Amino acid sequence: MNQSNKGLATPGVTVVLATGGTIAGRSAQVDDHVGYLAGQIGVVDLLASAPGLTGLPLEGDQVAQIDSKDMSLPVWQALVRRLVHHLARAEVGSVVITHGTDTLEETAYLLHALLPSNKPVVLTCAMRPASALMADGPQNLMDAVALSRHASATGVLVVCAGEVHTGLEVNKVHTYRLDAFDSGDAGAMGVMEMGQLRLFRAFPVSAQSTAASTLQLERFLLTEALPRVDLLTSHADADGDMVRALLVRPAERPLRGLVVAGTGNGSVNQPLEDALVEAQAGGVRVVRTTRCARGTVLERPGHALPEISGLSPVKARLALALALLAD
Repeated sequence: MNQSNKGLATPGVTVVLATGGTIAGRSAQVDDHVGYLAGQIGVVDLLASAPGLTGLPLEGDQVAQIDSKDMSLPVWQALVRRLVHHLARAEVGSVVITHGTDTLEETAYLLHALLPSNKPVVLTCAMRPASALMADGPQNLMDAVALSRHASATGVLVVCAGEVHTGLEVNKVHTYRLDAFDSGDAGAMGVMEMGQLRLFRAFPVSAQSTAASTLQLERFLLTEALPRVDLLTSHADADGDMVRALLVRPAERPLRGLVVAGTGNGSVNQPLEDALVEAQAGGVRVVRTTRCARGTVLERPGHALPEISGLSPVKARLALALALLAD
């Protein structure tokens, strides 16, 4: 595709839902990009920090004020409720979410899985706090609003450091660089340049709402806890002790699923695989993915443990939890 795509602005209001994160962080020193406190600046001040937003029909809604490493089910539920509310409003054309970078990929995948919608939902973030001498948050926020108001935009999207990703593909791949996100083999689906979108490939087709998806959303919003799914990594000299320890957890929240991030093409150390097969025989759902940053698990017929291709380990954990919630 690789073409400039200015598009017409999506009519209507853009709602900005704020959840905290580095984009709303403050530090005592302008050169401190590490020792800051996340989630200190409210949505009104965030919007005021981005002069390019002046005059646009925007609404701010403060959903939470947290460091995204502390993202939890109650915050996710509050965010989804606000999204459902605003997306149903006829006058709202798009929604932007400000979010911390640490768990942004998990929230983006969760929203992708739960919210079939033709209205775009764009997550953005920052790698430097708002108090930094060269803060990246204001530009990211302006890019997110511009992307959300693009006439062709649809589905759950992420924009950071000018790159546009989908909620399904995005992963955090760097600890401190401004361009901390990547979409693996697929690459970014586009870039923001001077407030305009240049697409490399088409926007994803939004899923349509079905009775099953509506039920899944309702169950997610009503549950007091997601089904317990733990994440393990296969590595040299691994054993099955952790798996067996998890199986004897207290009955009030029993283990329902396990995701194992295998080596290479989802291969699992033999002692660990033996324990996972035991867990599977005892009723625990077990799936394999890979700990590799690139590539996907290619099916190997006859393997004792099913694979879940195309998802990172943390996204696979969420996918399995949602599947168990729907059972």
